[in-house]
Amino acid sequence: MKELLQIERDEDFQQYKEQFLKASIEQRRKNGVTWYPVKINSEELGYADLLQLEVERTTHVDTPHQFNSGKNVTLFSNQNNNEVFELNATIKIASRNKLKILVHSDELPDWCYEGKLGINIQFDDNSYNEMQKALDEVINAKNNRVAELRELLEGNDALRFNKENESLVIPSLNLSQTRAVRKALAAEDLAVIHGPPGTGKTTTLVNAIRVCLQSEKQVLVCAPTNTAVDLLTEKLLEQGVTVLRLGHPARISEDLINSSVDGQVQNHLNYNEIKSLRKTAQENFRLAGKYKRVFGKEDAKQRQAYYTEAKTCLKDARMLEDYIVGDLFNSVQVICCTPVTSTNKALTKKRFNTLFFDEASQALEPMVWIPLLKCRRIILSGDHFQLPPVVKSLKADKAGLGITMLDRCIKFKNAVSLLNRQYRMNSPIMAFSNQYFYNNELEADSSVADHALTHEDDDSFFNKPIEFIDTAGCSFDEEQNPETLSSFNVNEGNLLLKHFQELVNWHSALDYTTSVDVGIISPYKEQVSWLKENISHYEINHDKISELRIKTIDGFQGEECDIIYISLVRSNAEQQIGFLGDLRRMNVAITRAKKKLVVIGDSATIGSNPFYKSFIEYCEVNGFYRSAWEIIG
Repeated sequence: MKELLQIERDEDFQQYKEQFLKASIEQRRKNGVTWYPVKINSEELGYADLLQLEVERTTHVDTPHQFNSGKNVTLFSNQNNNEVFELNATIKIASRNKLKILVHSDELPDWCYEGKLGINIQFDDNSYNEMQKALDEVINAKNNRVAELRELLEGNDALRFNKENESLVIPSLNLSQTRAVRKALAAEDLAVIHGPPGTGKTTTLVNAIRVCLQSEKQVLVCAPTNTAVDLLTEKLLEQGVTVLRLGHPARISEDLINSSVDGQVQNHLNYNEIKSLRKTAQENFRLAGKYKRVFGKEDAKQRQAYYTEAKTCLKDARMLEDYIVGDLFNSVQVICCTPVTSTNKALTKKRFNTLFFDEASQALEPMVWIPLLKCRRIILSGDHFQLPPVVKSLKADKAGLGITMLDRCIKFKNAVSLLNRQYRMNSPIMAFSNQYFYNNELEADSSVADHALTHEDDDSFFNKPIEFIDTAGCSFDEEQNPETLSSFNVNEGNLLLKHFQELVNWHSALDYTTSVDVGIISPYKEQVSWLKENISHYEINHDKISELRIKTIDGFQGEECDIIYISLVRSNAEQQIGFLGDLRRMNVAITRAKKKLVVIGDSATIGSNPFYKSFIEYCEVNGFYRSAWEIIG
């Protein structure tokens, strides 16, 4: 595993070098990893006394980029074609042409006001370092709990369970959810909450945490992404649980900043005393700085006195802040963070009985071990038929780096609880995924089973819950962006937008229909960019559209919409489907829809794959299949 992780790190860094270190500014700009030039629109003091800047690119606007919230970046000054000055920062908010960044400094250096500024994405190997350290500890563990957990996961020892509390009833949960909570509480080593799409996985996990806290003072809760950690924090707070959200302020939702360490320190009764001490320190530093280099003995003595007082005030402020932080870590019921953040120095000596780990299908196994080293047992929550972790090295992936801890633990049948009632999709949309991935064990709750855009007597295709629109024979050949190497399909995109325009007009003309939210999804970033840029060319009636989102499949994990469009893009004579071969991503895509699913693709290209062949057959049998020629006219 260590060797595979090193292969992955090397591949990641190699890709970074090709995109960045070996490239000119112009090439990096094309790759979407550099903005140059940029201007600073505003600067203000943000949370944790960090300087927040809004930067905006002034040329090459609206071109694709790889800047996302939470990424580490470097603000640089380009003098005589040399990036001579650099300032590290973290992205708080990323939009099309603007970034809000938190600078790792309390003031800007002078060069930031001299123009010729740019911003680069940094290579961050901190996660690799922490995973390697965790693996070292797991491999070398002897005669301790880590060694026991390692042997249990290898299947060398039997999992242990206490007697389940059959009397435990949680009114807000269904039977399968309640049983999952009972199983989790009874596990001495590990349990798995298997939550297929729409089954209330996070709700179940939050309730398991809440009930667990009746017998444990404090638990550790992790997820692989900051978005998932924020969601857990939000849900736990709604349940009245006290939560400390660890993480860089730039990576925490602004709605939850009061639950962060910095937010809670600033709201503490003693915070004004810390501010006063720091203000006094700054004043003493200012006074000391007024003395010139050449001064007398008395001046030197006074200057030293100012410095000594300043340093004493800062030391007292740090001690008081450390006391407050220590008190926070000991008093809250839940500490919520990403795995890497669990290495926070304040947690160095802390140990927990239980680790709850959500979205476990998206985390590499070494990533899960980072927080697990602090805990005696683990409750995993996720779905191994949904988004996997990102593995960039084909060699490492083929050798098994992509096999997650969830993949391994799902085989322990006595530890797994399947949530079998789903509350999102109507029955026809659910049926194919249920049959292909879940052995027909799911059932649609009565509240959603008959979901439809309208219950009026209308036999048009628009009123069907699913449409597969086949572009075979239409010569809708795919293209590839030579810079990003991402595929797109202009003809398929136009077909989708034409269908969307007509569907919205049909829906808007109906009586007694409510507003709907719509999601347009593609596996390919280039297709998503094309759709975003070209949808304005179509007259879309927004009267009954409450929200429209256009994203990649990865960007849609955890979300849902009344209507979902999926553009498959691939259309070629060689039947190459590339990214579409990851069926877990497609499972995510088709299970985002609540009332209507529209999939557009070329059956001649995708039909050789068993999954797509089965889906097309399902649509044909149920009357959901139509040719693109019917729409083109």
